[in-house]
Amino acid sequence: MLRDNRIKKAEEALLKAKENINNRYRLGYHIMSQANWINDPNGLIQYKGEYHVFYQHHPYDENWGPMHWGHVKSKNLVNWEYCPIALAPGDEFDKDGCFSGSAVDNDGELTLIYTGHNYIDEEKDIFYQNQNIAISSDGIIFQKVKQNPVVAKPPVDSIHHFRDPKVWKHDDKWYMVLGNSTKDNVGRVILYTSEDLRKWEYVGVLAESNGELGYMWECPDFFELNGKHVLTFSPQGLDKKGDLYCNLYQTGYLVGEYDYEKNQFIHGSFNELDTGHDFYAVQTLLDDKGRRIAIGWMDMWESDMPTKEDGWCGALTLPRVLTLGKNNKIMMNPVEELKMLRESEHNECVNEYISETKSYLAKANSKLMELKATFNLNDCNAKSFGLKLRGVDKEETLLTYNLDNQKLTLDCSKCGKEKDGIRNSSLEKASKLLMHIFLDRSSIEVFINDGESTMTSRIYPKEDMLGVELFANNGEVQVEEFTYWNLKDTWK
Repeated sequence: MLRDNRIKKAEEALLKAKENINNRYRLGYHIMSQANWINDPNGLIQYKGEYHVFYQHHPYDENWGPMHWGHVKSKNLVNWEYCPIALAPGDEFDKDGCFSGSAVDNDGELTLIYTGHNYIDEEKDIFYQNQNIAISSDGIIFQKVKQNPVVAKPPVDSIHHFRDPKVWKHDDKWYMVLGNSTKDNVGRVILYTSEDLRKWEYVGVLAESNGELGYMWECPDFFELNGKHVLTFSPQGLDKKGDLYCNLYQTGYLVGEYDYEKNQFIHGSFNELDTGHDFYAVQTLLDDKGRRIAIGWMDMWESDMPTKEDGWCGALTLPRVLTLGKNNKIMMNPVEELKMLRESEHNECVNEYISETKSYLAKANSKLMELKATFNLNDCNAKSFGLKLRGVDKEETLLTYNLDNQKLTLDCSKCGKEKDGIRNSSLEKASKLLMHIFLDRSSIEVFINDGESTMTSRIYPKEDMLGVELFANNGEVQVEEFTYWNLKDTWK
């Protein structure tokens, strides 16, 4: 009964906060809360024919606080519907937060597996963490089980960082990976198994830092992709290296071969998944079409978040399909269903040459757009070229490809990211450059060459859009095709 009262109270607070929202930066087709703070996506699952996404949520404030689980669902990955808050903290095993986790379908019973966060001394950030479960027969109302915590303590060789369970089933046995840190501050992912989701046995270390990959590995996910095994995680404590690891924290992956009998994961080197400003804590689900779909948090810790002034903060990325490319590189592309967002199509430019003296300006002024531009690199003598989202009074978001070093630069410094506004992505040599861009009021997601590279950033334009300019510097380039679509506002 206490739990129901906590959720009712949180729901009432959300409804009240919603009345005071400023909509200037509200997104049109991304997952966000009705009001106040959200961060990590949790519990991605397809259950009884619907996609469910949960998320870390503070329903009482636009800043991070005691974590609840917010909840949305969708039949098509495009039109999302708010559900009641799924989890509220306050029990003896999750006194100070229901932290991140995952969801499984246990013979029709939707089961959430999450971390209980418990402060010993909040001012000094001394805490302990454990793993718990909550169950539902309808996918909406959840009950925490009496056996909680189902994993009470971390292994003896680790410190208190012990969180973010991702659970899956293999050969009639449940498996759980958890983010963890050793007493020597080495980040790692550890593995447990269970027959019934209630009693868990520690197996050992799945993968750990070689000394260069940080002190804590958050939000792990482990799955098969095109015959390989992939471990995604968010390491904390990486030093910036040139264009790599430029954000406070990263999200990336290891690809290799896994032996369940020996718990042996032989893998290659760590790679970042997205090289924009705002991508973290990615989680995945396998849907009934056989697609591995990923969603991340579309913000970054300790970054400027102007929407806090507006009574809300945080959003999730578009759903992306993961595939494995050459050299075990993960490719990310927007799900096909997003074409349902398209309203009007504008074929602007076909086989035209642009140069320093002849750019191309499309009078596209919607803040909700999808754009595709294909440049011919074989017929190009420009030093650089790209695409500019132009606003009033010199506001702009700029994508520039440099031919000399084959780098793509995303520059948001004139659109709300005055500090540290530039990110770079190195690309493979190719005959074409395809930019696929989703713009949504305060976000930009860039997909390059069918997912070879992605760059995700929040932007905060103060003025209206004027248009989209294609440009070239020191030479000319052929634009094979440039098309854009105005997109629906699914939240209205």
